[in-house]
Amino acid sequence: MSFVGLHIHSDYSLLDGASQLPDLVARAMELGMPAIALTDHGVMYGAIELLKLCRGKPLKPIIGNEMYVINGDITKQERKPRYHQVVLAKNKQGYHNLCKLTTISHLQGFQGKGIFARPCINKELLAQYREGLIVTSACLGGEIPQAILQGKPDLARRVARWYQETFGDDFYLEIQDHGSQEDRVVNVELVRIGQELGIKIIATNDSHFISCHDVEAHDALLCIQTNKLLTDDKRMRYSGTEY
Repeated sequence: MSFVGLHIHSDYSLLDGASQLPDLVARAMELGMPAIALTDHGVMYGAIELLKLCRGKPLKPIIGNEMYVINGDITKQERKPRYHQVVLAKNKQGYHNLCKLTTISHLQGFQGKGIFARPCINKELLAQYREGLIVTSACLGGEIPQAILQGKPDLARRVARWYQETFGDDFYLEIQDHGSQEDRVVNVELVRIGQELGIKIIATNDSHFISCHDVEAHDALLCIQTNKLLTDDKRMRYSGTEY
């Protein structure tokens, strides 16, 4: 059975992803993957490089963006949750719409200040530019997983229904397993929601580096991002399975 990575961050996910695209493409081919998606945080910086690297190779490039979605007006600076949302282009029109959404998020939708600012969109924009796009429920930072973790299963279903009604068969529930208790809770409920509403499920790995040998280097990168030391006990850490 073939596997395609549909949730992958390169070093264009600044100070969060450690995978360089030439090595990422080489590893995907080594593993026999027929395609690979690039879903950097809020940006499409690596899109053209990925297309060039895959040219002439038996590896289909899928252009994406793990966007930040808020509920409300993206032009107003309000303290609202910013949910992760994987958006993939499935054809030329989808690529154009993904470029449009990314541009709007950067020109109009920056929420927060300084290094914590993020380019955001909302559901109204997603609905407006939905043609040719595939969306997934994303990682634990997605709106549906967050509703599950907050003990709000009815809200999780309402959000899932909205995406299903908006994107039809191009909406997927995304399950991941990085060994955390949160993954266990969310995955069980996502499967239930999928069965109840007839939404297909995809399995992904929230890839931020290429090999298990890159765990320490990526951990150092996180320390730079969060202004912490490797010896600090209380800091952001990954499980080490995000490759």
